[in-house]
Amino acid sequence: MTVPAVVAHGGAGAGPERLANVERAVAIAAGILESGGSAVEAAVEACVVLENDPVFNAGTGSVFRTDGSVLLDASIQTSDGRMGFVIAMEDTPNPIRVAADLLDEEINGLTGVWARLWADDKGFEKAPVQGSPAFKEATDTVGIITRDRTGSIASATSTGGCSDRPPGRVGDVPLPGCGFWVQEGVGVGATGIGEAITRGMLSFRVAERILGGEDIEKSIMWALDECLEDGAEAGVIALGSEGTGHGLANSKNMPWSSWIARK
Repeated sequence: MTVPAVVAHGGAGAGPERLANVERAVAIAAGILESGGSAVEAAVEACVVLENDPVFNAGTGSVFRTDGSVLLDASIQTSDGRMGFVIAMEDTPNPIRVAADLLDEEINGLTGVWARLWADDKGFEKAPVQGSPAFKEATDTVGIITRDRTGSIASATSTGGCSDRPPGRVGDVPLPGCGFWVQEGVGVGATGIGEAITRGMLSFRVAERILGGEDIEKSIMWALDECLEDGAEAGVIALGSEGTGHGLANSKNMPWSSWIARK
């Protein structure tokens, strides 16, 4: 039996005052895992907590695009090879639930109005999203990675996108290897300036390093130093097949929290 664990972040630039909010999401995931729930269930429900919290740029609190719209991205991947992501959804307070619905489908992703039509057909909540003014810092993502008693790992991410971006812009969150990457033995999630994260394939590069034998903290430090252009603000959380998850950013403003069950 594997020891369950959780690690989560509240976005690069969100600030230490958001730590208690992140810890609440971790506690939700921990409770699910301790009661025998799956990594996917724990990741999704904890991500929903963060989407429902208006202080974060995800779900309810997502920032307005330059045209005044609120467009949501979310993704989820599991260590058994399944994946789901949605891009630029309107009127969807919890896009992570729609992304998770794609895990067992033939398709991986949906975008725009067609993602919302899929959600309508499946009975997912459709409601106006509150929206928030643009943030001065990056704070473009919330994310959570979980590991259950079977050893399965899941990573869930959700965002309203970086501030001051046009409505057609796609960031790192729904792009595999960029904002997220999971395979057997490791899960990684990124946050920050999505364009830089995408160009650096940040999550995949961290995962490769961990699977190559480097410890989590050193793997993240290496990627932040070597895989991003100068001045790009980003942070990463990661969780391996054993031990505690870890988070690190190239600024002081990413709130993150981890938990591991007692053996």
